[in-house]
Amino acid sequence: MKECTVQAMILAAGFGTRLLPHTRLRPKPLFPLLNEPLLLLTIRRLQRFGFGHIIVNCHHLRGQIVDCLHGMAGVVVQEEETILGTGGGLRQALSLMRDEPLLVTNGDIYHTIDFRTLYDAHCSTQFPVTLAMHDYPRFNTVQVTDDKVVAFRPEDENSQPLAFTGLSVIEPDILHGIEVGRESCIIDHYRRKLNDGVQFGVFRVDKCFWTDMGTPEDYLELHAGLLNGSIPRWQEFACGTAEKRILIDDKARLTGKSCITDWCAIGAATGRDISLARCVVWDGVQFPDGYCSADLLVSESPHETAAGIAEGN
Repeated sequence: MKECTVQAMILAAGFGTRLLPHTRLRPKPLFPLLNEPLLLLTIRRLQRFGFGHIIVNCHHLRGQIVDCLHGMAGVVVQEEETILGTGGGLRQALSLMRDEPLLVTNGDIYHTIDFRTLYDAHCSTQFPVTLAMHDYPRFNTVQVTDDKVVAFRPEDENSQPLAFTGLSVIEPDILHGIEVGRESCIIDHYRRKLNDGVQFGVFRVDKCFWTDMGTPEDYLELHAGLLNGSIPRWQEFACGTAEKRILIDDKARLTGKSCITDWCAIGAATGRDISLARCVVWDGVQFPDGYCSADLLVSESPHETAAGIAEGN
């Protein structure tokens, strides 16, 4: 492991409304990937790349994040009584930051971007902010020319539209000017700074894998790729990096003639004579006898139907 000398912040306070009803049970950064919370995997990965001071902000179901990170060396948790947004959350954390560049990452993304390469690239420039960007048509809303942002909107025909990955490195001083204690968006703050003549750098990561867990479909697709080998696995996964299409927690109790096919990631669940394909199952789920489903995120115990088949199939 590299010497831990640099700092990062994970934005983990959002509501995750596109992932309802599952985000009523867990905040999005604690959604498991291959049976491990994404937030813990992200922290381990940051630490492996040399980030020894990590700030995590939280609001929605924040008690779960506080409990998850309790006692973790080098991690500082910022609890937010009211939702502050990306701008307000960063501004609130300014007093927790060192006087040095800060890597900022969304808490709901999975990618193969090298944290330290991005950080070092920023340190070699004079920009107050360096944004990790790629060509991702679904989210291409930032206009770029000559590795600089020219507009945080998609209308400029004289420049290339790119997507912001949710990863950046900033100089903490750029956060001054954001009102303390009020909800705000960091991109709105950057847009005002850009209009004032401040330049924003761009670091291209087009060859890296990237996805966010914005919807249940995105979440299932990410699991499919991780289990079938089409998406690289982080070294931080306890299950290792080798392809394994079906992952079942050691504490799971699936008895009788249970049949698990194609790909599945199953936590500490219980069930008898169940049949699952292309599903993600969270810890604590209790299946009724004979339950059958496919292409589903099962976050809580399903209700038994008359035929023992999952509703919605």
